Amino acid sequence: MKLRLSPQTLLVLDVLLVEPREWKYGYDISRNTGLKSGTLYPILMRLADRKLLETRWETPDPGKPPRHMYRFAPEGLRFARANAPDRTARTSRRVALGLEQA
Repeated sequence: MKLRLSPQTLLVLDVLLVEPREWKYGYDISRNTGLKSGTLYPILMRLADRKLLETRWETPDPGKPPRHMYRFAPEGLRFARANAPDRTARTSRRVALGLEQA
């Protein structure tokens, strides 16, 4: 499967791999990656279009807007694990993107 694995896409995969079977809100993924919505949501859409992510809308409490949630599809989890860099590379990428200090 051809998918551009930019540093930002790898950050998203890293965050989703922490608890790969749990649903995550886009806002939480943004907060954990440091990515802005204009970068994050196109990545999430590409991953979902390629059937690597499952998506759903949360049923909100009355008066609250629905929230989109994401988690790995089985193929996406295999893909992420096969393409996950080691911890040193993840830390280096987060430092390079200004998300962590060296």
